Amino acid sequence: MEAEPLLPPEQLRRYADAIVKASLGIKKGDTLVVLGELAHRELMLAVSEAGFRAGAITVDLDYSDPLHYRSRLEHGSTEARGNVSPWRERQYRELVKPTSARAAIHGTAEPGYLDGIPPKRIADAQARVAAQLKWFQKANLDMTARWTIAGWPTDYWAGKVYPELSPLEGKRRLAQDFLWFCRLSDKDGDGSKAWLDHVTAIARRSAKLTKVALAGVELRGPGTELDVKLTAGTRWLGGREWNTHGAKIAPNMPTEETFTSPHADGTNGTFACTFPLSFQGRLIEGIAGEFRNGKLVRLDAATKEDREFLSAYIDSDPTGNGRRLGEVALVDATSRIGQTGRMYYDTLMDENAAAHIAFGAGFGGTRQNGKRGLNISTIHLDVMIGGPDFEVTGITAKGKRLPLITGGLWQI
Repeated sequence: MEAEPLLPPEQLRRYADAIVKASLGIKKGDTLVVLGELAHRELMLAVSEAGFRAGAITVDLDYSDPLHYRSRLEHGSTEARGNVSPWRERQYRELVKPTSARAAIHGTAEPGYLDGIPPKRIADAQARVAAQLKWFQKANLDMTARWTIAGWPTDYWAGKVYPELSPLEGKRRLAQDFLWFCRLSDKDGDGSKAWLDHVTAIARRSAKLTKVALAGVELRGPGTELDVKLTAGTRWLGGREWNTHGAKIAPNMPTEETFTSPHADGTNGTFACTFPLSFQGRLIEGIAGEFRNGKLVRLDAATKEDREFLSAYIDSDPTGNGRRLGEVALVDATSRIGQTGRMYYDTLMDENAAAHIAFGAGFGGTRQNGKRGLNISTIHLDVMIGGPDFEVTGITAKGKRLPLITGGLWQI
């Protein structure tokens, strides 16, 4: 039996076209891979249709199942848990080519799918896979590969955000939220123009911030007092950017952030997360910690189990660089997501509601010359630290202090 549609046909088509054309720049002769789960089928099919309309010569649907991943970790041998099949590696090799792109459809459908699996087993499996695919992670972080991620409602997700509504109405409400956040609602006009105007404006702000040539930033908010060092030649990114093959891409739908990668050894102070972290089917609350000379020396969470789960993932990088920062991302109060006043229990949404930092790998594109001070890691994990009271001050090389976000709003 066909599931009831969550969006009217014209709105679904607008969303899919924005993913394919505006955010990925698919054109005649390209290859598009659409990744997701069965719960995302409605949007995945719409994106595949949009890919063919845009001229793609190949569009593949790649379905995964988190319970299949659980069975691998629960019953597989050590070798099986960390194995990357030859055909999967070949697919990844194809995906970094100039004419290839992928659209990842996101939305938690199986909460707690790793409950009961020892955190160290999960971390070991992830470390083994990461070691084999570090070239692919680098291609994504350095914007060589062409990719974007977009949300789609699930029963679980809608139930968390809109518990007062029926599952169907909750999902429909959530789908309308996504359109609003991506400037694709009926009020935003036809097509993807408002979305493209938005990501272009973010890119312009990032370029202006790059020209200021800051030596550091101070991040201040409830429980957060971080001083972050920046490397000479640091670039700020965000919105719509050119990748290394000359394609314009917008990697996140929605997006509100202007971000960079700090010096790996240059973060000091404390932080406290203002949103819970939805990670691998688990909701982790009360995350806080402390950095000294760039390294995370203390990590807290609301429960011992959650702290151990999170620590195991961060420490799955054998170099220890998972305990250093790879990203600082700034978001102000004009974010449509933040303006809802809702918690979306999802990193894709919540990281664009408030400022955030990320443990692990930095972005190669944030350096104008080489990769000096860039954190090299096999992981990348965002946690949200911003909110209405969050203040950001830039520090120039001569020690001048420049307000970047004050009173909840950008000053640049």
